[in-house]
Amino acid sequence: MRIARIVAAAAVLAAVAAPWLGLYPVLGMRILCFALFAAAFNLLAGYGGLVSFGHAALFGGAGYIAGLALTAWHWPLLAGLALAVCFALGVGLAMGMLAIRRRGIYFSMITLALAQIAYFYFLQAGFTGGEDGLQRIPRGALLGVSMQSDRVLYEVILVIAACSWLALRRIVDSPFGHVLHAIRDNEARATSLGYAVNRYKLGVFLLSAAFAGLAGALKAVVMGFETLTDVHWSTSGLVVLMTLLGGLGTDAGPLVGAALVTLLEEKMGTIATFLAHVTGVAWFAQLADSTDMVLGAMFIVCVLAFRRGIVGEWRARWARAR
Repeated sequence: MRIARIVAAAAVLAAVAAPWLGLYPVLGMRILCFALFAAAFNLLAGYGGLVSFGHAALFGGAGYIAGLALTAWHWPLLAGLALAVCFALGVGLAMGMLAIRRRGIYFSMITLALAQIAYFYFLQAGFTGGEDGLQRIPRGALLGVSMQSDRVLYEVILVIAACSWLALRRIVDSPFGHVLHAIRDNEARATSLGYAVNRYKLGVFLLSAAFAGLAGALKAVVMGFETLTDVHWSTSGLVVLMTLLGGLGTDAGPLVGAALVTLLEEKMGTIATFLAHVTGVAWFAQLADSTDMVLGAMFIVCVLAFRRGIVGEWRARWARAR
């Protein structure tokens, strides 16, 4: 426990100092937003046992709603974020009430189908800009402080992400979280003990939807635009990949997975050039335009070699070593 706290404190200090140590603030903010998105998905899939392929509708949809509130209605930043979270809760309620009545692959397919309906709605809606996306989303101000500076906005999003992560941990460690563990491990036994299983499933779906919506709204504010990519099913697959790589059902796994995948997407060219230079193998340079192939290979290795993910495998080996 003491080592875990030391590692957590070191991670927070590194995150705070990252922009002053050379990390591009916008890249850092993208990592934080996707880390929060992955943590929200991990609450549902890792602790609730419900694998959703529809979280892109919550993530990207909240980004569109926040962008609409800030650009067309000229709402304050905090109000725009709150509206986006409320939108994600509404969509999550509708999606959850339809999906929780099914289990396994049927649950996943229902969420995917509903997310695709949302995707085609945003494709045709007038305020989204269609394939061009919603552009020029202003950052505004928060509590009288302008968010135009990348570093100021980075620190604000870091605080929001850290508080959200602590809230998610508190949920997992609460009696509600313990019931979720029981439902995930043996739903029939939890039902026999008198728990309203569907209510708990719907509750965790709503909580996951709220944090996913917050992550999507923050990303739209950071980037200054929102596109159909964030509501496409591939984004749902991306968050699944992030969570599995980091470690499903672990506290830090989604953060590690999100950082790894985002850095690979942004810096694949630099990494490929470095590998080609160090190893002398020219073929590595061709990986600069093959990010999807590299991510797919990493997923295969993860499934075959360490199914617990990076953090889960490290924890298991540390436990054995002790």
